[in-house]
Parts: sequence; structure tokens; C-alpha cells
Amino acid sequence: MPRIASKQLSITLPVEMANLLQAKVEAGEYASVSSAIQDAVRLAQARDRAFENAIENWLHTEVAAAYDALKVDPSRGLTTEQVLESLAKVRKQGRSRP
Repeated sequence: MPRIASKQLSITLPVEMANLLQAKVEAGEYASVSSAIQDAVRLAQARDRAFENAIENWLHTEVAAAYDALKVDPSRGLTTEQVLESLAKVRKQGRSRP
């Protein structure tokens, strides 16, 4: 198996996180704290990719569809003043909640 290039880092974690990592190693879930950190980074990368894919999907489906509909019927659009007025109402309703 080829060796993967690596870089040594020194990190500082809150005690609770450090204890959790050590407990996972002691329970046999990971061979080392380093492998647990590597798994956490892989999970963060997967989360970031999923978020980027969701945004891309939203742009291609909802935003593109709204743009196309607006091109067909420009009267569906709002003026800047209408948007600002609508946002002000939403803000005001948010403040008046108990």
C-alpha cells in the first residue's frame, strides 16, 4: 500500500473534546487520536460538499425557474421599494413576538 503524504500538526482542544477522542481510542473505535481527527475532517469535508451541492441544486431548480418565470411575466416581479417594505414588515413581526 502506498504511503500517503502527511503533515504533523499540533492542535489544542477543549478538555471535553480531548477526553471524548481519547475515550473513542480506548474503546477501540479508532486506532489513534490522529485517526479520529482524520475521520472528523473527512466528515466536515463531506458536510461541506453536501451543502455546496444543495446550494447548486437550489440555484438550478428554484432560482432558475423563478428567473425564467419572471422573464415570461415581468409583472410578477417586485420593485426595490416593495421588497424593502416586505422585509420591514417581517422584521417588525419578529420583534413583536412574545
